[in-house]
Amino acid sequence: MKKVRCAIYTRKSSEEGLEQDFNSLHAQREACAAYILSQASEGWTLHPNEYDDGGLSGGTLERPALQRLMKDIEAGRIDIVVVYKVDRLSRSLLDFAKLVEAFDKANVSFVSVTQSFNTTNSMGRLTLNMLLSFAQFEREVTAERIRDKIAASKARGMWMGGNPPLGYKPDGRTLAIVEEHAEIVRHIFARYLDLGNVRLVVGELAREGIIAPERIATTGRARGGRPFTRGQIYKLLSNPIYIGEIHHKGQVHAGKHEAIIDRATWGGVQRMLVANLQGERSGSRAQSPSLLAGRIFDQHGEPLVAVHANKKQVRYRYYVSRSLQHDADRYATDGMRIPAREIEAAVITSLAGMLDDPLALLAQAGIALDSDRLRMILKKAEQLAASVRRKQRDVISDLVGKVVVHTHEIVIRLSVTALCRACTINPASDGTISLTAPVRLRRTGLALRLVQRDGRPVSQGKPDPGLIALLRKARNWWQQLQTGTIDIATIAHEEKVNDSWVSRIVRLNFLAPAIVEAILAGTQPTSVSATSLRTASLPINWDEQMAMFGM
Repeated sequence: MKKVRCAIYTRKSSEEGLEQDFNSLHAQREACAAYILSQASEGWTLHPNEYDDGGLSGGTLERPALQRLMKDIEAGRIDIVVVYKVDRLSRSLLDFAKLVEAFDKANVSFVSVTQSFNTTNSMGRLTLNMLLSFAQFEREVTAERIRDKIAASKARGMWMGGNPPLGYKPDGRTLAIVEEHAEIVRHIFARYLDLGNVRLVVGELAREGIIAPERIATTGRARGGRPFTRGQIYKLLSNPIYIGEIHHKGQVHAGKHEAIIDRATWGGVQRMLVANLQGERSGSRAQSPSLLAGRIFDQHGEPLVAVHANKKQVRYRYYVSRSLQHDADRYATDGMRIPAREIEAAVITSLAGMLDDPLALLAQAGIALDSDRLRMILKKAEQLAASVRRKQRDVISDLVGKVVVHTHEIVIRLSVTALCRACTINPASDGTISLTAPVRLRRTGLALRLVQRDGRPVSQGKPDPGLIALLRKARNWWQQLQTGTIDIATIAHEEKVNDSWVSRIVRLNFLAPAIVEAILAGTQPTSVSATSLRTASLPINWDEQMAMFGM
């Protein structure tokens, strides 16, 4: 029979009567020992160590005997904890839940001899789960009260703790200025207004020997004592604490603390920061402008900054996590570093492919089309797709509102207003529509590479989804016509297009096999586009088709 080691824990809140030969602690121990003896047939044996806390409140876990008990549990010396009543272990439901979690982690059971509470059986575990549910409810209610208290306090301009910004120190529920550090803050704001570039500010501070002052964080760890990083400067320049404001969840409140920066300086710096956002510069002087700068983010919302490196007169461009770029202490694996050409190619291919089928794209945007203007809309969409494939920066910047890089896909947020404007359509809304590029990330060294779902690199030829959709539609309609139960007019009516449109699409079912194979492989020449296939007078002879498209 397996030996089950049972430890008895006793507690008495007051010191009254502890000097007696037989006191409350002794009575609790005898009752628990008798219960353990009654379970001898199950292998229960009394642990020799005694865990008695006399004159200590059950409202805290800082009790010597309890701490010894927990250490013995962690060391694996105990199987069951036995108490006279549950409140002997703790009077706090939250503390009780913490103890039970520690018991479960060590695979230790808990027994209360006078309350039929025994977690070695199913009924005891059910009771325990009910108690823990109430404990979780109490935790959540407490958290809500704390959040409401913080919001109300910040609305009154109070400082609610944490590490104060450089230039301040905590002063009760407000902040007091540390003048020596405040001078550094004012100097940084002034130099940014003069230089207009964070990188130049960091360089000048380093040359002047100005470093981040060493301060002690709330955790007790020393911070600072090193040169400023770009990330620190960006955060400092955009912190509204410096103009005497407290921000909380989109709300602006007047703080009780004194401002370090005047409103005029703050406004000038903020306007300059907005003007210098990645992607807002013209990029006209750049040999290889980053098309997605300022518009690309990871799945957690962190911006990816456009950077480059030169090696043997070759320029390599990347999109790098801002935290990785601005914080030299971060490890490379903490953020993203994606080759710019690969992700730009994935975005351009997906966007141009969708523009090859503008009707589906506009339908996704909820735009009602006028059949009389259909030809003009298709022509505009073709021109727009061509501009995207030529990587025209102004066109892409206008269309693409945001690109979000996930582990297994890229989501492109397309501006409905820009799309309608380019197609000369009155927009129905100012929203966005999302396109998904089915690519995934694969880490190779420090960089992340983009690969397609089948494992092929994005940089290789990729099938045009717009062309493939046309071929699929042509095959589908032809199969329907072959049944003899439907005609072109019926298909046109169901698809809400004219008969001529259906006829032109059905003809694609008779494309030369070599052209179809090239489209499926993504190796078709530029002469083979959705528009050229829809509008060309296709000859019956396959060789003539090949010659028409220069293949």
